Amino acid sequence: MTQPGANQSAQPTTRVPSVLFICTGNTARSQMAQVLLEHHAGDRFKVTSAGLEPGEINPLTVRVLEEQGLPSDRLQAKGVRPLLGEHFTYVVTVCDRAEANCPIFPHASYRLAWAFDDPAAAQGSEEERLNVFRQVRGEIDARLQGWLVTGR
Repeated sequence: MTQPGANQSAQPTTRVPSVLFICTGNTARSQMAQVLLEHHAGDRFKVTSAGLEPGEINPLTVRVLEEQGLPSDRLQAKGVRPLLGEHFTYVVTVCDRAEANCPIFPHASYRLAWAFDDPAAAQGSEEERLNVFRQVRGEIDARLQGWLVTGR
């Protein structure tokens, strides 16, 4: 019989790596990155996204995700400040402005900078702007798939 508090061999607990995608507004690029990583990696990662100055989710973000059959019903823009004390395996900035102004996450193991053009800044007709969102979605998707394979 084992005594309470006796040294017992415990099964090691495996922590799922966590990823935080950061952008300026958390309305397009970081949201796409979150949904795409969740799609490709399933439950292999805990994924979230946040913005330096969170705004409203861009409707074109929703459209380009739904075009690919990806869920958009849980999208919600959030700020980075409440996340500063959390432990993240990876903090990934997805725009130059977020990289330049990103606060320090003291409990992050790795910080990566992946700069993508801001699709929300696109000009022109709705179809032209939608094409820019599609292009950025494709670039994020390709980067994520390469990262999942190579770790870089």
